[in-house]
Parts: sequence; C-alpha cells; structure tokens
Amino acid sequence: MRRVLSVIVLNEHGVLSRMVGLFSGRGYNIDSLTVAPLENKEFSRINIVTSGNERTFEQIVKQLHKLIPTYKVIESEEFIDKEMALVKIPLNENLGGLDAVLKAYNGTIANSNENFLFLMVADDANRIDNFLKTIKKYNPSDIVRSGSVLMEIK
Repeated sequence: MRRVLSVIVLNEHGVLSRMVGLFSGRGYNIDSLTVAPLENKEFSRINIVTSGNERTFEQIVKQLHKLIPTYKVIESEEFIDKEMALVKIPLNENLGGLDAVLKAYNGTIANSNENFLFLMVADDANRIDNFLKTIKKYNPSDIVRSGSVLMEIK
C-alpha cells in the first residue's frame, strides 16, 4: 500500500540520517524522498513516499513523533503530489510527434544544444510513468526523475 508522509523537522544536521534509519531499521523501503528548508529556514519539510503494511507504517509514525527534532508529522490522504522528470533526447533521432507527446503531458522543451533536446514534465507519479513509457520511442540518452513534492490540501 502506497503511503505518503510530510514531516516538519528542525533544520539541523543529522536529522535526515535519523529519519532514514527508522525506515531501514524496520525493513521499510522509501520509494521517494525530498527535503527542503521552509521559508523561515529554521525548519525543513521532509516528504516521504513509501509502501508496506499498515502495522509497520503506524510504528514508524509513532517513532517519528518521538524524534526530538520532529515538529509535526502530517499523514493525510489529501495531498497534492507532483514529481518532475527531465529527459535528454538526441537530436539525431526522428522527433516526429514529439510536440504532441509534450502537449499531452504538459511537457516543455527546457533546453537544447547542438546535440540534445532536454524535456521537462511535472505531474503525478502515474502520468510521469506513462510519459516515460511514451518517450522511449525517441531513445532518450538520460532520464532524471525527482521525488514527490507534496502539499496538504486541507
């Protein structure tokens, strides 16, 4: 079962290591992880996407609440959840239909040089998966995908 957590922590060294240790110590895999300081820089937001059984997840949430630098643990079903992918396409490929693919997935050409086009798409995880399957026909030479960026809807 896919689970999403957003954790507000004090912005200090070692916090991420301790949080990741909670997951690995219980054999719980992290599918996606993003971290960034909040506007005031005193706190950071750690977004975690994971999957596993309910019991283990509940244990991890309880342990996260006990960590000293943890200010708030947000476990909600109601998040806006977006990812980004950058794709490097050789210009020597047949690029017919690429505009239609980009339009269908709200993608853009982020950059280009004499050898490559650099495409960018930001959407939910399933649409990014579908975009990456569709774009394979253009023989991408590199693909980079971000973790989930989350915001609670409530």
